[in-house]
Amino acid sequence: MLKKQLNNPELKAGFEKLLAGNAEWMNQVKEDTTGKLKQLAEGQSPELLWIGCADSRVPANQITNTQPGEVFVHRNIANMCVHSDMNMLSVLDYAVNVLKVKHIVVAGHYGCGGVAAALSRQQFGIIDNWLCHIKDVYRLHSDEIDAIEDQKEKVSRLVELNVAEQVFNLCTTSIVQNAWKERTDLAVHGMVIDIATGKLIDLNITFTDSVGLGKVFAFK
Repeated sequence: MLKKQLNNPELKAGFEKLLAGNAEWMNQVKEDTTGKLKQLAEGQSPELLWIGCADSRVPANQITNTQPGEVFVHRNIANMCVHSDMNMLSVLDYAVNVLKVKHIVVAGHYGCGGVAAALSRQQFGIIDNWLCHIKDVYRLHSDEIDAIEDQKEKVSRLVELNVAEQVFNLCTTSIVQNAWKERTDLAVHGMVIDIATGKLIDLNITFTDSVGLGKVFAFK
């Protein structure tokens, strides 16, 4: 494959910054006296699956102050758990059935651009089709959202409601429900990040079994 040179100074500087950062990380691995970082080459055994937004301001490890190897991560626009998303389902299946994670966190965040875009009538491109899933959440709670006058508060409330809906979507998957038939140590949580303070807010939305999902969604 022909490799083209980066003649643009700005592009070159950005790429070199990336490589410099990797060099610093390599030094940390080399100088790690605990041996934990080198052990990562042998495998992983995280207890947490984090399903979060792709927003650059909400990286899972920094938010939870965890180390490499401790969090299995899936991120997309607005932390969606769509039943037909094979990417998300594959991550979920691997995390639950192979890694045997004990906690799944769906983490939204205030000021989410995807949620704000879903509340508008503007077109943004192909992402509009993805945002329809958030618009569906709005449709279910339109009376509550429309009653809020402040636009920022509207978005914040829809962020919370969207997290609740995605937690429910996860719990209704055959992957999670079948795991609950075999295990009692799997919990699904809904949380929201306040970027301004860094706080991870527990929305008190936690499921540890299919009770409460409703007879149509809970498998026998």
